[in-house]
Amino acid sequence: MQNVHGWHRTRRLPGLPGGRGAKGLAAAGLAVALAAAGLGAGLVPQAAAITPPVAFTADDLPTWQTNGVVWALAEAGGTVFAGGTFSTVRPPAGAAGSEQSAVNFVALDAATGAPTSCKLSFTVPSGTATVRALTLSPDKSTLYVGGYFGAVNGLPVSSMTAIDVATCTPKPGFRPSFPATVRAVAATADTLWVGGDFPTVAGQPRQRFASIDAATGALKPFTANADEPGRAIELTPDGKNAILGGDFFHVNGADSHALAVVDAVTGAVVKNYPLGFIQSQSVVKDLTSDATGFFTANEGTGGFDGRIALNLSDFNQRWRDTCLGATQAVLDYQGVLYSASHAHDCSSVGEYPDGQRHHLLAQPVTGTGKLGWAPDTNDGIGEGIGPRVMTVAPKGGVQYLWVGGEYTTVNGKAQQGLTRFASTNDTGAPTTPVASASAVRPDAVQVRWRTSLDLDDSRLTYRIYRNGGASPVRTMTADSLFFLRPQASWTDTAVTAGQTYTYRVTATDAAGNTSALSATASVTVPTGVQAYPDRVRSDGARLYWRYDDTVQPYAADSSVSGDTSGVLLNNPALRQGPGAITGASTAVGFDGAIQQVYSDRRETVTGPYSLETWFRTNTTRGGKLLGFGNNQARNSGSYDKHVYMTNDGRIVFGIYNGATRTITTPDAFNDDKWHHVVATQGPGGMVLYVDGQSKGTLPHTTNQNIAGYWHVGGDNLNNWPNRPTSNYFAGQIDETAVYPSVLTAAQVQNHFTLAKAPSDSVATVQASEDTYVNSAAAGTAFGNSGSLAVGGGLYEAYLRFGLPAAPAGTVLKSAVLRVKTNTLGGAGTADTVSVVPVTGPWTEAGTTYTNRPAPGGPALGSVSGVPDGSAVASIPLDTAAVAGVLGSSYAVALTGSGSDALWLWAREAGANEGTPQLVLTFGP
Repeated sequence: MQNVHGWHRTRRLPGLPGGRGAKGLAAAGLAVALAAAGLGAGLVPQAAAITPPVAFTADDLPTWQTNGVVWALAEAGGTVFAGGTFSTVRPPAGAAGSEQSAVNFVALDAATGAPTSCKLSFTVPSGTATVRALTLSPDKSTLYVGGYFGAVNGLPVSSMTAIDVATCTPKPGFRPSFPATVRAVAATADTLWVGGDFPTVAGQPRQRFASIDAATGALKPFTANADEPGRAIELTPDGKNAILGGDFFHVNGADSHALAVVDAVTGAVVKNYPLGFIQSQSVVKDLTSDATGFFTANEGTGGFDGRIALNLSDFNQRWRDTCLGATQAVLDYQGVLYSASHAHDCSSVGEYPDGQRHHLLAQPVTGTGKLGWAPDTNDGIGEGIGPRVMTVAPKGGVQYLWVGGEYTTVNGKAQQGLTRFASTNDTGAPTTPVASASAVRPDAVQVRWRTSLDLDDSRLTYRIYRNGGASPVRTMTADSLFFLRPQASWTDTAVTAGQTYTYRVTATDAAGNTSALSATASVTVPTGVQAYPDRVRSDGARLYWRYDDTVQPYAADSSVSGDTSGVLLNNPALRQGPGAITGASTAVGFDGAIQQVYSDRRETVTGPYSLETWFRTNTTRGGKLLGFGNNQARNSGSYDKHVYMTNDGRIVFGIYNGATRTITTPDAFNDDKWHHVVATQGPGGMVLYVDGQSKGTLPHTTNQNIAGYWHVGGDNLNNWPNRPTSNYFAGQIDETAVYPSVLTAAQVQNHFTLAKAPSDSVATVQASEDTYVNSAAAGTAFGNSGSLAVGGGLYEAYLRFGLPAAPAGTVLKSAVLRVKTNTLGGAGTADTVSVVPVTGPWTEAGTTYTNRPAPGGPALGSVSGVPDGSAVASIPLDTAAVAGVLGSSYAVALTGSGSDALWLWAREAGANEGTPQLVLTFGP
């Protein structure tokens, strides 16, 4: 049931433009480049503000751009040379300057991204000229240019030329003759190795690879004949061997597909790679190396699209990254392999499933795991590949990673053909955390947030602020990647039952860039244990989605230690009530068409498990309630361990162990009532329960062993028995849990019973009227003010609430007044503020100091000291006194004991900023 998606490559005929030339001596050449610039490899400035070993920020810098495809890059003395198929360059969007002619070549300042005075034009009498390879001599005095062209600045040449870097002019003594496209060049002081589409060189047979004199272009004896185009050449650091990459299947008659190692002098095959080492549909587009090995960039047609690391000692494979997505270029820099591709499926190496394309990635040269660096482009024009080539250019003590290709956007902004990233000045802040908070016991609050995304930092620092305080109550670090953003959580045990707390979270990267504060997460601590969620947690749920979230697109995990958050896809409806559990629980609603929730942590289910959820629907189209699949936002290709509904409302539990095995209920449950379903599998086989009762068993103990993600509300159901009309469920779902164990029949029955038992509920009542009075302005009414003032020897505030009656079978267990200081300097107070009843009449619009009502007594509650900085104050009130006025309109006054005034937000404050509210907890 596995679907495989690969990039389809168009094979080109020899002699026609296409593909890309190799950089040449990546490791040795880079060392020479650094030495020429006065920077040894060990002295290259590191971006200390970026998570090591990544060396570059993901923040793209303003760079001039082309009107076509960039196929080749090289660097010398702080100048970057770009070649390709284009005719002009223009400034970055919004920058000064006008378009300039640049016929297939441009030289740019590495540090500014602007064109230099070096102008070269590569043309051909007929057809389309293109530059496909740029390589510097070891001393960086000569730039070798290959491609498909007949003249440079009008001087006749034959698809290859040498440029004097100091004067930006062709060297007339260098006159090789290539009758077809040159795609790759590697250089030493006296010799060039060339690859491409050509069948001859200077009239002599040389099929796709050749060696020529670096000064004159005269043909050398080296012979490494290949039957298909050559695309990449890399010399081993000792200079003894040349590594060849391309489309070929044979080199000098030896069976060697896409990759071969040959003697650098003779061309004799030293190491061949028979068909199968690299699939027939895959070719090598680029090569790079370090002191211990070399690396390939592969592009395939539904086959191998990734990267291979091979040893220099024996030329055997060290590791292989099988991500799908047409790798075009690889660059080894300071122990990191940077790659250009459109990698869309890395599930084969335990990373993200088939879906969104990612065009720039990094991984350690010692292994295949991705690092926290992922700036992005789009696919762009032409073949729609994206980036094609990379090089590093130092200038002024800063390293610049240049990327060329056929893209037209970078990091979501318009930018064509060229971009660059620096080793310093990380300016991008992490995304804002999405936070939530919950409490199921009177002694703890669980604060949870989806970890943030930062495209060049994988380890971020999180700060948690409570009740609007200026200082964090907790600071901690957590790791995240663009494809792996696990939930982070912290349990606050310094809480009081019955009080309301608010939490906000920020994320900070290594450079000190800090996200905005998360939206406020509010929670009222219960006065007793909430029986149902407490039992789910204590029974060992490793995933527990309660769907009480207030912000898209995050479903918080309320399990004790699972931290498997969910992503709400296509905006399922939040806060649907009443939920399945008696009390304040809410549910999530699905449209039956495109909405679902999927987990954002990849896992493999190898042992016993239990699936549990509640649902309510009247659909006649069926749909998946809960299950496991190998994809996230796209339909899974492999899927089982799921519970779904048929069109007629019956419930099915199914697994796949070589064949589909299902248990189906005889009765229907699409009656628009809440129902409880549990499915288990373990050593005793399969059991399906609905509403606490067993509905069937099967003896099967195994299922499909795949890595994947949990899905709620939808995913593939193709080829399953009684498949419903819709893969997606229309209705409401609540309290989803997954356990790494088999729940017993007694546990299932207990969960069902607890869900319907009376439990605490919370009612939050906003003030219906509020105002304050000022003895210094005795005749003025302040009812329209966005603030309230208390104390200071001048002020009293008045609040009115419409109180609900206690729900049937419950009593008031606590009452808390919640207020919040405004943003004025010194808004807090060091004095005691008391809450007292008000007996006389008053109105928001008409009350002044002169006609204010007299405060009554005794005090209902008080708070000593409220800090500045938008701080929340929760003031417990006399429960018996408030209980006596339930179901009526009730007024209180706030009075201060000293000279330090307290300034609070009123109900008229913009965006309901901390408006006064009563939090009432009812329970059995």
